[in-house]
Amino acid sequence: MAPAVVNARPHVAAGIVFALPIEAGRFADRVREQRSIHAAGLTVHEGLIGDATVAWVVGGAGIDPATRACRLLIDGHRPRLILTAGFAGALSPDIARGGVVRPVRALRLGHGPLDLACSKARDGARPLSIVTVDDVVSSADARQRLAQETTADLVDMETWGVAAEAQSAGIACECIRVVSDTPREELPQEVSQLTAARSPWRRFGAALRTVGRRPSAALDLWQLWERAVVDSRTLADALEHRLATLPAMLP
Repeated sequence: MAPAVVNARPHVAAGIVFALPIEAGRFADRVREQRSIHAAGLTVHEGLIGDATVAWVVGGAGIDPATRACRLLIDGHRPRLILTAGFAGALSPDIARGGVVRPVRALRLGHGPLDLACSKARDGARPLSIVTVDDVVSSADARQRLAQETTADLVDMETWGVAAEAQSAGIACECIRVVSDTPREELPQEVSQLTAARSPWRRFGAALRTVGRRPSAALDLWQLWERAVVDSRTLADALEHRLATLPAMLP
């Protein structure tokens, strides 16, 4: 069990778990009165957005890092709501790239489903499910097989772990994701290596090695980066809007 964060704000309206810095970057730009605390090998950020006090962690990609980051937030801040936020891939062809999605159920192969709390969806929007996997699903064929096996609409690498940790602590968990790619897109195979790198320097080194082995990867990775910057702004908008409702909704 990770130790509690010393001198943290004891209760915050929401704790947010991101996997990657690009997912958190534009949101962090909007938070006022920021401070950072180092604990258990991670950095917890705190501040105000609107009237809501928030804490967030960039925990790394994958279910284990996400679970650890969520536990750290709960131990140090006891948030009234946990948000798992970031990007997700679409498994359903009727989900558009670049849109905001709020799944209501988290799936994981070999485990039971978990219900997610959800802010009010658009009228007529169907409930979505998201499956958490251990590795990047980069090919269209692999996504099709995953969709058939799980009946999920979306895929990511963190939501189920965050939801399970929040549920064990008796805290509501919501998922807010931006759709980063469609079911028929073929992602560069090197994406999984870049995602797994924990530090900026390691990601930079992985990118250099990728370009050295396959020069055409430079264009692929640059296009993915450009899209991620836009998606990060979309995610920040969605989080800011959601957090603006918390003071009125949470006791």
